[in-house]
Amino acid sequence: MLIAITRDISTAFNDCALTHLPRVPIDLLRARAQHDAYEWALVEAGCTVRRLDSSPEMPDSVFVEDIAVVLDEAALLTRPGEETRRVETAGVVAALLRHGRALREIRSPGTLDGGDVLVVGRRMFIGLSARTNRSGASQASKIFGSFGYDVQTVLVRGCLHLKSAVTAVAPDTILINREWVDGDAFADFTLVDIDDSEPHAANALPVGDRVIYSSAFPRTADKLTRLGLRLRLVDVNELHKAEGAVTCCSLIFEM
Repeated sequence: MLIAITRDISTAFNDCALTHLPRVPIDLLRARAQHDAYEWALVEAGCTVRRLDSSPEMPDSVFVEDIAVVLDEAALLTRPGEETRRVETAGVVAALLRHGRALREIRSPGTLDGGDVLVVGRRMFIGLSARTNRSGASQASKIFGSFGYDVQTVLVRGCLHLKSAVTAVAPDTILINREWVDGDAFADFTLVDIDDSEPHAANALPVGDRVIYSSAFPRTADKLTRLGLRLRLVDVNELHKAEGAVTCCSLIFEM
């Protein structure tokens, strides 16, 4: 059974933290409709969706992926690099405990965002970014290494998170923007380059027999379709305005 933890869009979503994008107005009604459709795509892929509440004190909380990394062995509670996001942790802790996950945590001075952790089988890549520092990456490496994962840190440049630059679309296939991350770190995989006209196109979410993917990147989507991947396109344009993407909006794990 696949569980997908999601979180409601805050009424303060327009106050979200931004690092690399200019602030433009977000249409809250449209963003919520897009989020609803995203959740239905998760259901179609075989997930049971558990949506958590949000509040005005949590403008970024729809991006629930950043608060934890959930493995079969345990869940790691991150310490988000954006200090205002740490208020989101308590609700995620309660949800993970309800699903019987043992918890570990990143401690100060470490910071880690879940969006900087890419798991591909027993391989794990941790991005060093504006949100994840070396202390956080080192702590996470020791924790994940103790579970038998092969952990490697990767420098991220020009984007918010590692998974802004690279994600897995199949067990042996990686979608990548080489302007934002060094492709040599992923040399053991088949690499698929995004279309040059779509720099934000490297974020994809494989679930079940399909890949959930933003409709904003049709040229890269066409590349993926030609590889034989089954794409489930979703419109998340309002979430893109907040530096969000399809991996950011759920924590998916097996029960």
